Amino acid sequence: MKLVLRIVGVLVVALFVFALAGVVATWAPDKSVQELSVRWAPAPSQFVDVAGMQVHLRDEGPRNDPNPIVLLHGTSASLHTWDGWAQDLTKQRRVIRFDLPAFGLTGPNPENDYSIAAYVRFVTAVLDKLGIQSCVLAGNSLGGQIAWATAVAHPQRIRKLVLVDAAGYPIQSVSVPIGFRIARMPGVRSVMEHVLPRGVIQSSLRNVYGDPSRVTPDLVDRYYDMTLRAGNRQALSKRFEQRFSGDEAQIKTLKLPTLILWGAKDRLIPPDNAKRFESDIAGSQLVVFDKLGHVPHEEDPQTTVAAVRAFLASP
Repeated sequence: MKLVLRIVGVLVVALFVFALAGVVATWAPDKSVQELSVRWAPAPSQFVDVAGMQVHLRDEGPRNDPNPIVLLHGTSASLHTWDGWAQDLTKQRRVIRFDLPAFGLTGPNPENDYSIAAYVRFVTAVLDKLGIQSCVLAGNSLGGQIAWATAVAHPQRIRKLVLVDAAGYPIQSVSVPIGFRIARMPGVRSVMEHVLPRGVIQSSLRNVYGDPSRVTPDLVDRYYDMTLRAGNRQALSKRFEQRFSGDEAQIKTLKLPTLILWGAKDRLIPPDNAKRFESDIAGSQLVVFDKLGHVPHEEDPQTTVAAVRAFLASP
């Protein structure tokens, strides 16, 4: 019996040491905006005071553009997701992108309000701050839902709409990234506010890419650092608690030129949703990319921005 107890005791100690080593290895405290800005906010990045937040923003291209292109990223992403599009479009157009509240270097909303209505107010406040009366509005995933909801709320200000694997309808996901699943689990997410295995970020990115081999170490670095921005992990949890129950009936009221882009390999918001947008928005155009996933603009910016250029050039 004594031998058995000794063996059990050794196993318990070994398991404790193993668990402690795992925590130490994955310990990931918050990082300050100042620390992260060195790598992720060089020029032309700027921080603009909007609604009590220091909003990380990039405003590039010719200032005489009467209808700038405004780009809205999705959940857990940042303005960097549009790097490829911005590099192409700023040759001829003014392009504005910024980190939405709860994400990137902008960080949490001081009121912890992550409803679609709050995001629409935020986007409108940014446009007002920059003196933009009308624009082309594009968004991916959550950003897509914010984009069409903004067009519903302020139709006189949105000239054209680009929806990239946009949210808006009840979603029947084929596969959900592990990072999103964790954010919905109260006990586990509390732990993840202090530890964060890099593999969680890598797995989540590979999940939303049509071709997982396109997920590079630099890409993982960026999403990992943006997750560690002080307050973002708690804000992501609150964002999922609020669920975003949008009014899909409003989509049918949209009466503006709309381009719908979708990755055929999107397992988070499957392509059936693209067909619903096309059906509900009169006169809209749908382009599906057979080899791409949930973030086609990031996965293959050259191919996807070509469709945007053609849309913008049309009457």
